[in-house]
Amino acid sequence: MLTELVALDGGSFRMGSTRFYPEEAPVHTVTVAPYAIERHPVTNAQFASFVADTGYRTVAELAPDPALYPGAAPQDLVPGALVFRPTAGPVDLTDWRQWWEWVPGADWRHPSGPGSSVDDKPDHPVVQVCYADAAAYARWAGRRLPTEAEWEFAARAGSTAVYAWGDEAVPGGALMANTWQGAFPYRNDGALGWSGTSPVGTFPANAYGLVDMIGNVWEWTTTRFAGHHVLDAPVNSCCPQAGPDPAVTQTLKGGSHLCAPEYCHRYRPSARSPQSQDSATTHIGFRCAV
Repeated sequence: MLTELVALDGGSFRMGSTRFYPEEAPVHTVTVAPYAIERHPVTNAQFASFVADTGYRTVAELAPDPALYPGAAPQDLVPGALVFRPTAGPVDLTDWRQWWEWVPGADWRHPSGPGSSVDDKPDHPVVQVCYADAAAYARWAGRRLPTEAEWEFAARAGSTAVYAWGDEAVPGGALMANTWQGAFPYRNDGALGWSGTSPVGTFPANAYGLVDMIGNVWEWTTTRFAGHHVLDAPVNSCCPQAGPDPAVTQTLKGGSHLCAPEYCHRYRPSARSPQSQDSATTHIGFRCAV
């Protein structure tokens, strides 16, 4: 069953921020046309239905094309994906290679590699899906991926606050999203008991009734990433590419369960992050729009 769609009237809003990371600037007015967006990210069960119906194999399940990765060692040109691994203690936070590992055999069914499974997580967001995988699901569902502007409009839900729920990160001590709790990247105390992904809808919905717009998993958008907002970028969705291109980066939105104040304070509507189209990781998912 496809995710319920929430119809939005569209309109103008102030997109971006100058308070946090430079790539979020400048603040500018954007107008989006009426559209609808899925209430929650696509789940493992929903992605499994897509795969069962089509026989689709994700990019992580295929051996990389050597022509796209000149100089790569043969042992690295095998099916696999990036997996987060907590470190043993405090580390230099400028070197992400200390907590990310390329794991052969990691894919959407086995997000942490062979031996892991999503069989007991049907209602968790699907992960280990690259941009082409998300676009393929959207086409099968008769939908599309949202633009960055559409995504941020939906996440803000008419608010201009710092966070999707207000100006305090943890209002009254209440966790509002699945983000890192503890000391990144070595101690995660868990958000409401979840130290990885959580079932969709575990945390409160925003004013539009959308859940997990912030935290849990980053979400793909159709907007190409630039180091700052491109003010004349089209609002309409572009056509997803037929395959991944490691030289092309898309804009991710929403932050994830790996976002922490000291490392990735990006669990906010205005936050954005670049990601190569071929990247499949344990903290990236997606939702569709129409």
